[in-house]
Amino acid sequence: MNISSELIKRLREQTGAGILSCKNALVETGGNFEKAVEILKLKGLATAEKKSLRTTQQGIIVSYIHAGSKIGVMLELNCETDFVARRIEFQTLAKELAMQVAAGDNLTYVRFEDIPESLWQKERNFESQREDILQKPKNVQDSIIQGRVEKNLRNLALFDQYCIRYPELKVEELVKNHIALLGENIQVRRFVKFILGENQPKE
Repeated sequence: MNISSELIKRLREQTGAGILSCKNALVETGGNFEKAVEILKLKGLATAEKKSLRTTQQGIIVSYIHAGSKIGVMLELNCETDFVARRIEFQTLAKELAMQVAAGDNLTYVRFEDIPESLWQKERNFESQREDILQKPKNVQDSIIQGRVEKNLRNLALFDQYCIRYPELKVEELVKNHIALLGENIQVRRFVKFILGENQPKE
């Protein structure tokens, strides 16, 4: 099957996969773009899981200043080797992640699993005192509270957000796609967001 270079390029831009992988996925699906995306996602996830425990002691720290210079972000992205840290794809990923943090209102943690139990308990206590919860039967209160708390806390996790540039992908999927593309484990170690005037005492 003759797959156009334009279609391969479009698939590569959307998934971050290599040119050959994109071409093979399109051939495998008979040129069906959406199915090719799904195939590359599955392959990327499988590859990423195999590499997820490998040590990441190299990487870069990037900064991003939002237009207007009122929001700034610093983010550390780690990989396994300095060679990959110098790759343009890795550096672009780091910048995109920093932009994602700048755009998020309450992002505090990298992963949902990083959220401490103390915050879970605080949110549970808050939700359990809501009037609409108190009016529910006892046997359903816990499940409603759990669902609300989880939804609220996922808004704090970077990996649970949908990408600005690729709205069909979550940030975790974007990182895993780059793991498959670059062949190394990649980890977001930490980030910090600065907002002009934040936490200053009011006059």
